[in-house]
Amino acid sequence: MEKNLIINSQDFPLLSEIDSPDDLRKLDVSLLPQVCGELRKYMIDVLSENPGHFASSMGAVELTVALHYVFNTPYDRIVWDVGHQAYGHKILTGRRDSFPTIRKLGGLSGFPNPEESEYDNFIAGHASNSISAALGMAIASKINGDSPRRNVIAVIGDASIAGGLAFEGLNNAAANKSNILIVLNDNDMSIDHNVGSLNNYLVNLTTSKSYNTFRYKTYKMLKKLHLIDERHRGVILRFNNSLKSLISKQQNIFEGLNIRYFGPYDGHDVERIVRVFNDIKDMEGPRILHFRTVKGKGYAPAEKDPCTWHAPGRFDKETGELIKSPDDGRLKYQDVFGKTLVELAGKNPKIVGITAAMPTGCSMTFMQQAYPDRVFDVGISEGHAVTFSGGLAKDGAKPFCCIYSSFLQRGYDEIIHDVALQKLPVTFCIDRAGLVGEDGATHHGVFDLCYLRSIPNMIVSAPIDEHCLRDLMFTSQAGNYGPFAIRYPRGKCEHTDWHNEMTEISIGKGRMLKSGDSLAVLTIGTVGNTAAKAIEKAESECTATVALYDMIFLKPLDEELLAEIGGKFDKIITVEDGAVNGGFGSAVADWMSDHGFSPKIRRIGIPDNFIKQGSVAQLSAICGIDADSIKNDILEMIR
Repeated sequence: MEKNLIINSQDFPLLSEIDSPDDLRKLDVSLLPQVCGELRKYMIDVLSENPGHFASSMGAVELTVALHYVFNTPYDRIVWDVGHQAYGHKILTGRRDSFPTIRKLGGLSGFPNPEESEYDNFIAGHASNSISAALGMAIASKINGDSPRRNVIAVIGDASIAGGLAFEGLNNAAANKSNILIVLNDNDMSIDHNVGSLNNYLVNLTTSKSYNTFRYKTYKMLKKLHLIDERHRGVILRFNNSLKSLISKQQNIFEGLNIRYFGPYDGHDVERIVRVFNDIKDMEGPRILHFRTVKGKGYAPAEKDPCTWHAPGRFDKETGELIKSPDDGRLKYQDVFGKTLVELAGKNPKIVGITAAMPTGCSMTFMQQAYPDRVFDVGISEGHAVTFSGGLAKDGAKPFCCIYSSFLQRGYDEIIHDVALQKLPVTFCIDRAGLVGEDGATHHGVFDLCYLRSIPNMIVSAPIDEHCLRDLMFTSQAGNYGPFAIRYPRGKCEHTDWHNEMTEISIGKGRMLKSGDSLAVLTIGTVGNTAAKAIEKAESECTATVALYDMIFLKPLDEELLAEIGGKFDKIITVEDGAVNGGFGSAVADWMSDHGFSPKIRRIGIPDNFIKQGSVAQLSAICGIDADSIKNDILEMIR
């Protein structure tokens, strides 16, 4: 029976026959370079029309092919870190024909997801978790007595391995008897260029293959002769590491942790990678295998500019020209933030900028160019970014710490303990708040209103447009208010004339945008613009009038305005682009109940489940926060 393939056997003679890693393993090793070439061509074909994370997966093709060729997946576990590099993995593990649906509504997730495939062993979306997760699996396999031995491999990038959680995993891996293999995919890049001393160390690190081979064979011989055993393995390992450091005049940070280190090797020589994997896969104890790769490998424009080609959008695969959306004159919120920060920094020398590996993504690059000595990219270390900002604020600086909403979750303890407890004036600029679209459940910024609302001393705000964003940024640095959170979404602003004359906003004060008598709609953030459209539609279908209030602040709430609303209306709708449980609507309902008001309240927001990938418009409709859904809620409540 002929297969119904998205790809044809003429252009993809090998890939068209690979329905699972079992099919890959049937090939002679000499054919693997051709498989890699076909994988790259297929990814270019698909991703040029259906945007995704391009450069990382292009750079990890040989590693991916070799992993599935050597190891018995899915019995052997591969744990991907972040997942930007896992597109080839998806294609080889039964999802080749569905790959064109990646990041689309109802299609494949852009990241590894165990709900999607048995080959995806752990959720991946935020960096640095692979080593900890893989170590847990390796120890569980030992406890379970799995036979034959189950190999567990963590694949982590050079940017992710600098994260604090990765270091914690490395430290624990050295202390526990497990056979975890850590594959370090080192391309000297994250999304922007890597920063920090560990990155410099990895760039310069060299080691002797002959020495590693000699040491391994010597150890096996001594063990066979019963001259050493596993109990004394650590002693001889430390002695060998000291001897190697003395000879090479270079210390190895991983072997300093008693983790066997091999490399660095060329991460694009697939046959060599296969030999290396076969050489070390049966070794006992934790090992780290270091490969140097090129982000965007196999596509010249991506190799030249890997930062742009991390997630380039649609492009012409023949010319490499990026296909941009029509320019309607509106900036993105992130760019308004970046330009406003430069404007404020020019007037206030105490202002500094902090970002966690996302200077381009959050437009901190504007300030980097204008005031390079006042911007700090701390790498994938959100917890450190928060505490570092606290330290800056403690001694008089005015830090603007810009982190994506979903990533700020990783610094929650630091927000409480290191900033809010001391009421330090750190401005948290929370980018990508609300639904972010195609990146899906791991990246939606829907929890920040909930997790910040409960923290004492916090000011929590959300602007309805870019003018309000600028005013909030101006306000936060003008006074000594303590921690000040400003959340704003991904995407374009409301107006083309974004550059208003900034004014200070009264903390905890909202405003009425439209009067009405039948029902009050209370909003926070840019979803207020959607609610305004919904009200206009609803009023065109009935005789009722609906009031609209932009509260601006979740904390402190405008109690005077709430009392006015509670005294006038017996029906209230709250709208937010965050989790409905515990967020803005809950705060309004709590206040009304605590102060003796009993209106009927309908809370509209993100429901209590994880939202998968799709366009923002599609997901907004599914969650009921689009204009038509809000209109229907208004009409239903009025009637």
